[in-house]
Amino acid sequence: MVKPNYQKPSLQTLKKDLSPLVYRVTQESGTEPPFSHPYDALFEEGIYVDVVSGEPLFSSKDKFDAGCGWPSFSRSLLPLTEREDASHGMRRVEVRSKHADSHLGHLFDDGPAPSGLRYCINGASLRFIPKNRLEQEGYGEFVKDFE
Repeated sequence: MVKPNYQKPSLQTLKKDLSPLVYRVTQESGTEPPFSHPYDALFEEGIYVDVVSGEPLFSSKDKFDAGCGWPSFSRSLLPLTEREDASHGMRRVEVRSKHADSHLGHLFDDGPAPSGLRYCINGASLRFIPKNRLEQEGYGEFVKDFE
């Protein structure tokens, strides 16, 4: 079993290893176009991790179709960093990963019950780990969530 190391690689490594879109989204707080990422329509069982560090972020059990064009979740698996974002003439709450400080997306209060939250997340900031690969990829602690 591989134990993930939730560390942020150097910017030089990230520029080399990430696609320009993934780098722009995660490191420069960019946004991918709506309805452009396959994770928006993916509802397979598993978890979503930070594409930069591998830290667990969201479960498919908390994913829902918000119709906004980005993957949406009603809660996070672990606490995320929240920051006020006043860009683009709006006041929003930006969410970032704790270990790698990757820009993930934004948090809104128009989600489903019971939380009422909608984590609107760029698919480019995520990597999906299917349920049947959790143990092999070092995320065995989440297997029980799908039994």
